[in-house]
Amino acid sequence: MRELAVLSFVTLDGVMQSPTSPDEDPSQGFSAGGWGAPYWDGVMPHVYEQAMREPYDLLFGRRTYEAFAAHWPSVPQTDPVAERLNCGHKYVATRSSAMDLSWGPASIITDIAAEVAALKSGDGPLIQVHGSADLIQSLLALELVDEFRLWTFPVVVGLGKRLFEHGVSGELRLLQSEALVNGVVMSVYRPASRG
Repeated sequence: MRELAVLSFVTLDGVMQSPTSPDEDPSQGFSAGGWGAPYWDGVMPHVYEQAMREPYDLLFGRRTYEAFAAHWPSVPQTDPVAERLNCGHKYVATRSSAMDLSWGPASIITDIAAEVAALKSGDGPLIQVHGSADLIQSLLALELVDEFRLWTFPVVVGLGKRLFEHGVSGELRLLQSEALVNGVVMSVYRPASRG
């Protein structure tokens, strides 16, 4: 059995949209992109140490896969984050069967409920979801998330895509928490139903 973990950067008011740069995801008129950039130097080594050091596969929505594919293949493999991202298998949830999967190894997923459940029931490393706000909403509704690995930034942006966008409810159990010197707080939660 494999588990699925959501790795996400969120603002204090729960927005996960466009933490890296203004042009990352300007959909729905979002104009606060890049809110996490001033914190990267203090955050990314911690993210690698806590959540990216061990092998894992990736589950992306189409837009996030395309954004990552435009950047990470050109980063030298000596970068430990690039090495993990570039070597892991990428599963891309999309309605299109005709997309460029040259950042591989990669496979398309068209039926999230059935195919992600099948992935989880098989053998292999942890499956991590990076970004992919719309996909996360589907995974939450289907109760396929086993763990949340969150870095909460001391930033409030107002409107934007939120991690818990559609009123999903339930109790979470805190497994780990750590405040970084720059005010970012890492928290790891599991749904209480997962034990």
